[in-house]
Amino acid sequence: MECPVAAGRSHGAHRPARSRLRGMAIEIRAERAAAPRGAVLRLRTGAWYGDQEVRLELPAAWRVEVHAPPALPPLDDEAIVGRLDHPLGRPGLADLAEGCRRPLVIVDDPNRPTPLDRILPLLLARLGRAGVSPDSVTLLVALGTHGLPRPELLAQKLGPAARGCRVLVHDCEGPQVGLGRTSQGTPVSANPALVGCDLVVGVGGVYPNQTAGFGGGTKLALGILGMDSIAALHHGHRAAGWGRDGLDVSFRRDLDEIAARIGLRWVASVLVNAERELAELRCGDPVRCQEELVGCALEAFSTSGPGQADLVLANAYPNDLSLTFVGMKGLAPLARAARAASRVAVAACPEGVGRHRLFPLLGPTAAPHGARARALARHPAVAASKLVGRVRRLARLSSFAHPVHVFRSLPGPPLPSELAGLRIHQSWPEVVEAVRAEQGRDDPEVAVYPCAALQVLA
Repeated sequence: MECPVAAGRSHGAHRPARSRLRGMAIEIRAERAAAPRGAVLRLRTGAWYGDQEVRLELPAAWRVEVHAPPALPPLDDEAIVGRLDHPLGRPGLADLAEGCRRPLVIVDDPNRPTPLDRILPLLLARLGRAGVSPDSVTLLVALGTHGLPRPELLAQKLGPAARGCRVLVHDCEGPQVGLGRTSQGTPVSANPALVGCDLVVGVGGVYPNQTAGFGGGTKLALGILGMDSIAALHHGHRAAGWGRDGLDVSFRRDLDEIAARIGLRWVASVLVNAERELAELRCGDPVRCQEELVGCALEAFSTSGPGQADLVLANAYPNDLSLTFVGMKGLAPLARAARAASRVAVAACPEGVGRHRLFPLLGPTAAPHGARARALARHPAVAASKLVGRVRRLARLSSFAHPVHVFRSLPGPPLPSELAGLRIHQSWPEVVEAVRAEQGRDDPEVAVYPCAALQVLA
């Protein structure tokens, strides 16, 4: 029989909570539900590459508990318009753009699951009301230190409305404009497209993040900075930790200051549901939008940990574009597994290994040219803390009895069979056999996280 656990559907009740989603009280019931024996596990996979379903046959003896978030319905166009036209702490976009001739819109890149094509047409329409034509608008893709997106994938994310705009992709190692230092000493250099623009707007999503707790809001500014600035931000601050609210950590305060310096004072911030649909939107002041959406995300996606489960399975969707980002964004539940547990990730990786110039999965970091050393030298206490944290993480990783088995759910560029503690499999039965061999039993207790890249473990 089939177990209806396509990511985003809730089955069973565990602990009630109150939600602020869409400005009304909604009962949220947790997420834990036992799957029938011999079920077929249905999971979403392949963000931007079909967003399709993969079906995994589970052995009849497996005792499966699914930690699924409650279903969040997608916003319709009327609801999106309502949020765009009622921003928090800022004028409406049409009023803000009055008299502007060269607006710049910063958008997150395809490594973020934000459905920009739902928002950009409405945003451009509001700029049009202020007399701004699409050919006067520059869309700047906040690539940060990520690898270049494929043109067809970027076009898919931006949608047809972007065709009339000028589209630029940021290069953190290309020419930059110097903007001094923040009050915390962080050097600020940014994309030269800022020069001459008379309005800066951002569109991006709020997702769990190790460094900032959650991305989004003023963190969009990081994506258009130079390498020295990005390295200084990452290596000059203590990490907030995955899924912490991160609203008042030094990293976020630095970003808030940088965003103000580049003129980013109006954003459209998105929360997606487990099926990568636009489930919530806040517009206006970046800090207020971040506060509200982080609260929504914590209420919607917080779940219990795997405890002493024999097998922890994390579906990396909707951050399964490449193995690099699966490792960074999709494996949080596996870090909470018991030492002797088997650990399995489901990920499409349609773009293969992928690339991150600051924290690469494969090869040396791109920051030894001095950016990292300078950042750590300015903050010796942070450097010591990061060193201790790294030693502890390595010790914990080495303490696990088994590697992480990655089941690749879609075909794509070749991947190595093993990389950075990950063992790659093209066959689901092969993964099942590996778990049996590791556990020495046919009836393991299994904890499943259907959208691990969005989920926050209590």
